Amino acid sequence: MIDVAKQFAVLPGGRKGERGGERFRVDILVPALEQSECVEVDLDGTLGLGSSFLDEAFGGLVREHGFTAAQLKKRLKIKFSIVSYVDDCWGYINKARPA
Repeated sequence: MIDVAKQFAVLPGGRKGERGGERFRVDILVPALEQSECVEVDLDGTLGLGSSFLDEAFGGLVREHGFTAAQLKKRLKIKFSIVSYVDDCWGYINKARPA
Protein backbone atom coordinates (compact mmCIF):
# COMPACT_ATOMS: atom_id res chain seq x y z
CA MET A 1 0.00 0.00 0.00
CA ILE A 2 1.12 3.52 -0.79
CA ASP A 3 0.14 6.09 1.83
CA VAL A 4 0.55 9.33 -0.12
CA ALA A 5 0.55 11.63 2.93
CA LYS A 6 3.21 9.57 4.73
CA GLN A 7 5.33 8.37 1.81
CA PHE A 8 5.15 11.34 -0.54
CA ALA A 9 3.60 14.63 0.62
CA VAL A 10 0.86 15.85 2.91
CA LEU A 11 0.21 18.63 0.41
CA PRO A 12 0.81 17.24 -3.10
CA GLY A 13 0.97 19.88 -5.77
CA GLY A 14 0.68 20.32 -9.53
CA ARG A 15 2.00 18.28 -12.41
CA LYS A 16 5.72 18.87 -12.01
CA GLY A 17 8.10 19.61 -9.21
CA GLU A 18 9.17 18.09 -5.92
CA ARG A 19 5.58 17.37 -4.81
CA GLY A 20 4.09 16.99 -8.29
CA GLY A 21 2.10 14.19 -9.87
CA GLU A 22 4.86 13.29 -12.30
CA ARG A 23 7.35 12.68 -9.50
CA PHE A 24 4.81 10.65 -7.52
CA ARG A 25 4.03 8.53 -10.58
CA VAL A 26 7.62 7.97 -11.68
CA ASP A 27 9.28 7.55 -8.28
CA ILE A 28 6.58 5.73 -6.32
CA LEU A 29 3.54 4.53 -8.28
CA VAL A 30 5.14 2.92 -11.34
CA PRO A 31 7.81 1.06 -9.31
CA ALA A 32 5.06 -0.28 -7.05
CA LEU A 33 3.06 -1.47 -10.05
CA GLU A 34 6.17 -3.12 -11.49
CA GLN A 35 6.79 -5.00 -8.25
CA SER A 36 3.26 -6.05 -7.35
CA GLU A 37 0.16 -7.40 -9.06
CA CYS A 38 -2.09 -5.19 -6.93
CA VAL A 39 -1.32 -1.73 -5.53
CA GLU A 40 -3.50 0.29 -3.19
CA VAL A 41 -3.03 4.06 -3.11
CA ASP A 42 -4.38 5.74 0.02
CA LEU A 43 -5.01 9.46 -0.48
CA ASP A 44 -6.44 10.05 3.01
CA GLY A 45 -4.36 12.37 5.16
CA THR A 46 -3.48 14.70 2.29
CA LEU A 47 -4.47 18.35 2.61
CA GLY A 48 -5.65 19.00 -0.91
CA LEU A 49 -5.42 17.24 -4.21
CA GLY A 50 -5.44 19.33 -7.34
CA SER A 51 -6.76 18.04 -10.63
CA SER A 52 -3.38 18.56 -12.27
CA PHE A 53 -1.69 16.33 -9.67
CA LEU A 54 -4.31 13.59 -10.05
CA ASP A 55 -4.30 13.71 -13.85
CA GLU A 56 -0.52 13.59 -14.03
CA ALA A 57 -0.20 10.83 -11.44
CA PHE A 58 -3.00 8.56 -12.65
CA GLY A 59 -3.72 9.56 -16.25
CA GLY A 60 0.05 9.58 -16.80
CA LEU A 61 0.12 5.84 -16.18
CA VAL A 62 -1.69 5.43 -19.50
CA ARG A 63 -0.10 8.34 -21.40
CA GLU A 64 3.50 7.78 -20.37
CA HIS A 65 3.84 4.17 -19.23
CA GLY A 66 1.60 2.14 -21.52
CA PHE A 67 -0.83 0.81 -18.94
CA THR A 68 -4.41 0.40 -20.11
CA ALA A 69 -7.48 1.35 -18.10
CA ALA A 70 -8.51 -2.32 -18.08
CA GLN A 71 -5.14 -3.37 -16.62
CA LEU A 72 -5.30 -0.68 -13.96
CA LYS A 73 -8.83 -1.61 -12.94
CA LYS A 74 -7.51 -5.07 -12.09
CA ARG A 75 -4.28 -3.94 -10.43
CA LEU A 76 -4.92 -0.56 -8.81
CA LYS A 77 -7.11 0.39 -5.88
CA ILE A 78 -7.51 4.06 -5.04
CA LYS A 79 -8.76 4.87 -1.56
CA PHE A 80 -9.99 8.23 -0.28
CA SER A 81 -12.75 9.23 2.09
CA ILE A 82 -13.99 11.78 -0.46
CA VAL A 83 -15.28 9.41 -3.13
CA SER A 84 -15.51 12.10 -5.83
CA TYR A 85 -11.70 12.29 -5.87
CA VAL A 86 -11.48 8.55 -6.48
CA ASP A 87 -13.97 8.98 -9.33
CA ASP A 88 -11.82 11.80 -10.72
CA CYS A 89 -8.73 9.58 -10.69
CA TRP A 90 -10.54 6.88 -12.66
CA GLY A 91 -11.90 9.52 -15.02
CA TYR A 92 -8.34 10.67 -15.81
CA ILE A 93 -7.28 7.07 -16.37
CA ASN A 94 -10.25 6.33 -18.65
CA LYS A 95 -9.79 9.51 -20.72
CA ALA A 96 -6.01 9.20 -21.14
CA ARG A 97 -4.52 7.96 -24.41
CA PRO A 98 -0.99 6.66 -24.94
CA ALA A 99 1.47 9.31 -26.10
